[in-house]
Amino acid sequence: MKFPVVIHKDPDSDYGVIVPDAPGCSSGGETVEQALDNVLEALALYCEASMADGDPLPQGQPIDNYLSDPDYQGGVWAVVDFDVTPYLGKSVRFNATLPEHLLQRIDAYVANHPEQKSRSGFLASAALRVLAGA
Repeated sequence: MKFPVVIHKDPDSDYGVIVPDAPGCSSGGETVEQALDNVLEALALYCEASMADGDPLPQGQPIDNYLSDPDYQGGVWAVVDFDVTPYLGKSVRFNATLPEHLLQRIDAYVANHPEQKSRSGFLASAALRVLAGA
């Protein structure tokens, strides 16, 4: 799932990164790249804590939702890709029936987009996107 993040840099400090969709989730680093890598670790800890507390996982919203928020003014926006599926619980095998042509299109997409990892990963990502908008 893609999460917008805002990067701030004050004089004489490291870069700070805030994840607006995960309240209280932030990180930093000496470089922008390091700060963005570190925020992925912060998101992992946030999701682990959310699941342990029985709270819902964060859902990435469009950056446009935050542009007028004064808390994020003066920052630079970026997007990080974070896989929330490991935090949804154990995998359960089930049977599904799909039209053959649709299944072929899904398999072709997965073959050309390694970030999906598998047909199941693709279907889980699609379901999360739809459910986030519900």
